[in-house]
Amino acid sequence: MSEDTFKTAITFTAPDEIRMRGYPVEQLMGRVDFGQTVYLLLRGELPTPQVGRLITAILVSSIDHGPAAPSVLGARTAASTGAPLNACVAAGVLNINRYHGGAVEDCARAILDITARADEKGLSLPDAAEQLLEEYRQRKYRVAGFGHRLHQSDPRTPRLFQLAAEAGASGRYVETCKLIEAGLARQLGKKQPINVDGAIAAVLLELGFEPELMNGFFIMARVPGLIAQAREEMIREKKMRKIVPGAHTYDGPPPRDLPA
Repeated sequence: MSEDTFKTAITFTAPDEIRMRGYPVEQLMGRVDFGQTVYLLLRGELPTPQVGRLITAILVSSIDHGPAAPSVLGARTAASTGAPLNACVAAGVLNINRYHGGAVEDCARAILDITARADEKGLSLPDAAEQLLEEYRQRKYRVAGFGHRLHQSDPRTPRLFQLAAEAGASGRYVETCKLIEAGLARQLGKKQPINVDGAIAAVLLELGFEPELMNGFFIMARVPGLIAQAREEMIREKKMRKIVPGAHTYDGPPPRDLPA
C-alpha cells in the first residue's frame, strides 16, 4: 500500500457499487429514512426507525427560522450580489458559529459537566446542577440553550422530548437539562425555558453523540432553508439592495395544519 493512501470506514465506491458503512446504497434508498442514514454515517450502525424519526425531527426543527437569522442574512446578501447558489449557501453556513448555532454544543458541555461532577463527587443531579449554575452566575456566564429572543416557550422543545421518549432516548441527560431550567428559574426569578438548542443537546447526548459533532446537525438542518431563502432573494428582490434584519413582511400561505 502506498504511503500516500489513507483509510476510511465510511463509504466504499467501485464501478457499479456504492456502499455506506457496508450497506449498498440502493438497498438504503426507499427503505431507510434520511435520519437513519445520517445516524449510520456518523455512528457506523443503523438505528431503529424510531431513532431515525427522532434525528429527522431534530433536522426539521432547525431547518429555517426566518429571514432575520444570521445564516440567512449571509445567504441572502450573497444572492443579492449575483453570487451562484453554492456561494450563497456557503456564505450562510460560514455564519454558523459560536453565537449562531453553537448553543447546542455549549449546552451539551454544561449538561456533561453536571453529570460528571455528580458522579465524581457523589452528588445528586439537582445538587450538581445548582453548583454549576452558581459557578456560572459568579462568572457572569450565560447558560446556552435556555431562553429565546422571540419565543416565550419554544414550541419545538416539548415535541422533541416527546419523540425522544417514544424512541427510548429520554434519560439522565434530558433530566439534567430540565434541572437546569428549574435552577435558572429559581436563580433569576423568572423562567428561562429550554429552547430547541438545549433540547437537541440533551437528546443528542442521549443518543451517544459527542459535543464536538453537534453543531454539524445545525448545519445539516439549515442548508435546505438557506437554499430556499437564497433562491427567493434571487427571483423576488432587486440586486445589491440594502438588507435590513427584521425588515420583512410575510406573504406566504395562511396558517394551516396537517391533516389528522
